Amino acid sequence: MAEFMNHRPMPSPFPVAGQVVLLLIVLCSMAGAQAQEPIIPPAPEIQASSYLLVDAESDKVIVEYNAHEQNPPASLTKIMTSYLVEQEIDAGRIQMNDEVLVSVAAWRTGGSKMFIREGTKVTIEDLLKGIIIQSGNDASVAVAEHIGGSEDAFANMMNQQAAVLGMQNTHFTNSTGLPDREHYSSAWDMALLTRDLINRFPQHYALYSQRSYEFNGIEQANRNKLLWRDKTVDGVKTGYTSSAGYCLVASAVREGMRLISVVMGTDSDQARMRESQKLLSYGFRYYETQSLYEADVALKDQPVYYADADTVGLGVENEVVVTFPRGYYNDIEVKLEIPKVIEAPLSKGEQMGELKLKLHDKTLYTAPLVVLEDVPESGLIGQFTDFVSLFFSELFGSE
Repeated sequence: MAEFMNHRPMPSPFPVAGQVVLLLIVLCSMAGAQAQEPIIPPAPEIQASSYLLVDAESDKVIVEYNAHEQNPPASLTKIMTSYLVEQEIDAGRIQMNDEVLVSVAAWRTGGSKMFIREGTKVTIEDLLKGIIIQSGNDASVAVAEHIGGSEDAFANMMNQQAAVLGMQNTHFTNSTGLPDREHYSSAWDMALLTRDLINRFPQHYALYSQRSYEFNGIEQANRNKLLWRDKTVDGVKTGYTSSAGYCLVASAVREGMRLISVVMGTDSDQARMRESQKLLSYGFRYYETQSLYEADVALKDQPVYYADADTVGLGVENEVVVTFPRGYYNDIEVKLEIPKVIEAPLSKGEQMGELKLKLHDKTLYTAPLVVLEDVPESGLIGQFTDFVSLFFSELFGSE
């Protein structure tokens, strides 16, 4: 069985009466420790049909309500539309200066527009800005037809990408978010998409913070009013239809900590801004995110048997990033659960134990401990020596 630090119980030096007194002292100290548990005010009441607040790096869900419920996403859909455009650019299949011929279907698309005209050619760059900043349905259809050949084919691409990202409660039928019974998503899925968008395409993500854009002599403001109210907000996208209500995916960075909020089904433009701001303010005020351990760096050098090496380094494959109540960094307890005996041969990446981070008996994070380098077996003499050492260790109960 794996154990922490290989501590072994020792006989008590105290008589029975002393043990009773000691027990009382321990219980009192435990009560004091419990009093030190993080005290965090309850999350604010949010007027929305579903909502979510999550840390973009640690994936810690701070606040949620109906986060996996399927709802009409309205123009939040365009986050996926622009995602696929950026993916095509990143893959070199299209260029920002490529010109797109505007079809009748794109020109006639109802709802919000960037006001492109049938039969004209518009660059991918202009269309991307029209989608992100002006929420142009016409621009969305134009790029969908250009990339997919048709909007239906593009919707299939959207669904394929949604599956790759693990968006389990999402199905797209169009590139715009115009109402359709089979077109839906969830607050959680929109947060997943947004996080990947920010991480994969940082060079394009800057467009989401642009406050206005002028095309064809018409200047339109970004509908995300949080860009004016909070200088730490740098995106992402609004949405509205009568069936979806007023929706907003917002993201902000303060002191290196990025949060993503999603509100769906609010009753006004002002409400979606207000409720999003409440979520972000709560998260930044009462939580913090820290990188605690780097990937592929030894957290412990553990003895290894039947190998030429004396020890093997154990670490984590991915950076350990944790979100926890603000001000409680020094209270985080670290446990490395490692087998008592580790034997060669070992392969790099092989799991050999577990890292656990706890805060007042609540688990914050777990991750496999892995071998950081290959460890081949030693020769026969070395193996025999280790065999004898292990035999007497087990015989006499040494650790």
